Amino acid sequence: MTFRNRVQQIIETKNSLLCVGLDSVIENMPKHIQASENPLWEFNKAIIDATLPYAAAFKVNLAFYEAYGRLGWNALEKTFNYMPNDVLAIADAKRGDIGNTARMYARAVFEQLDADAVTVNPYLGKDSADPFLQDESKGLVFLCLTSNPGSQDFQYFSDGQTTLYEHIARTVYSWNHQKNCGLVVGATHPDELKRVRNLCPDLPFLIPGIGAQGGDLQASVVNGTDASGSLALFNSSRAILYARQDERFETAAAHVARETRQQLNEARNLAGPS
Repeated sequence: MTFRNRVQQIIETKNSLLCVGLDSVIENMPKHIQASENPLWEFNKAIIDATLPYAAAFKVNLAFYEAYGRLGWNALEKTFNYMPNDVLAIADAKRGDIGNTARMYARAVFEQLDADAVTVNPYLGKDSADPFLQDESKGLVFLCLTSNPGSQDFQYFSDGQTTLYEHIARTVYSWNHQKNCGLVVGATHPDELKRVRNLCPDLPFLIPGIGAQGGDLQASVVNGTDASGSLALFNSSRAILYARQDERFETAAAHVARETRQQLNEARNLAGPS
């Protein structure tokens, strides 16, 4: 099954557009979790268990684990191994390097971690992406228009006819021969999101920014989903992970995840049939 088809199937089966971001920071965890042998793993396991009924995907930001060295890599392996088959496991690595290095990055995320998809920076061009594109079941999600304020610095550059983010969208769309390409487009740019969706009507989108970053949830769902109200995963990290920082953190995370899924589905009804 192609990555695109799997995204669509999971969204339909779970009736969810929610992606839970596992940007786990030990210092922000409840004290009893911090005291465990591997807080990153114990916290992630608890969050996955609590939010699994409401999530279509989990996005694991590798930087939050690499910073902890061996402890972090151990938690990464356990976290990806724990993911059930009815959700997508996304490695948020933002890789981007020349062919030989890219091959090693692809081995790390797809063979060692067995991730379903990885985020990649397209700046180095097609040859840097090729090692990730070999397996149609593994997704490659390219940075297109990111949710941070600094996206204005380069991504809106225009030659007078098209912006850089539009050029990225068109180029990635031309690479999508195996139906395993996707795009990262921030919810903080709802109008631009509509333009990118028009350029790439059948690419899966990973859309960050609906939680702590304050993106417009309803407009982003209407503009970011495809014609059937699908093919978009909306990431929320801090708002779910740290809804509470005491012994009831799991219950609070589940509540926020459930409410977020409901809000996404309500907006989805405005975008197209669910």
